[in-house]
Amino acid sequence: MEKQKVNVSMAVIRRLPKYHRYLSELVEKGVTRISSKEFGRGLGLNASQVRQDLNCFGGFGQQGYGYNVKELRDEIADILGIHRENNAIIVGAGNLGQAIANYSGFRGSGFELKGLFDLNPRLVGIRIGTVNIMDIDEMEDFIKKENINVGIICTPKEAAQETAERLVNSGIKAIWNFAPTILNVPDDVIVENVHLNESLRVLAYLIKEREVQNGI
Repeated sequence: MEKQKVNVSMAVIRRLPKYHRYLSELVEKGVTRISSKEFGRGLGLNASQVRQDLNCFGGFGQQGYGYNVKELRDEIADILGIHRENNAIIVGAGNLGQAIANYSGFRGSGFELKGLFDLNPRLVGIRIGTVNIMDIDEMEDFIKKENINVGIICTPKEAAQETAERLVNSGIKAIWNFAPTILNVPDDVIVENVHLNESLRVLAYLIKEREVQNGI
């Protein structure tokens, strides 16, 4: 049964993977049930926040019992869609692209890496993880042949927009963008931006603030 309701905030959506990861850890430890208070404490949240988030998707848990850990983990996995298979390619086989290609968590997140593309002829043919680097000119045909629905952009900033346009023109409707730029794509194309520099700057700020608080 479909439990997700409309208009769930992105703040809630972005907490769900944390819930799933923590519950998976509990399953591995043999924990069978957990209260909302214990659940929240393990993630640095309060019990009310956990209950509110989960209530966005239907009723979970029982009063006086808490949550069945494995069942809740599986329900959240279903909400996130990670049991579905999404075929992905990476465009840009530099250090970042190769690191992502070697990431072992693709399958567990609902993604299957099918290809890696670059315009540097010296990289073509090198095997990274489970795939070989291919020439960028082969990308469009590969997308259609392998039923690719997700493009991962790891190119330099200057090449990101053109890459996005090529992906969209090939039928890609979801892009994971690691290039430090905002992509201009049609409204029906999903873009998840991962800006490493921005994250580092937030970290720098938090370090500075901690030092100020500690009088360093």
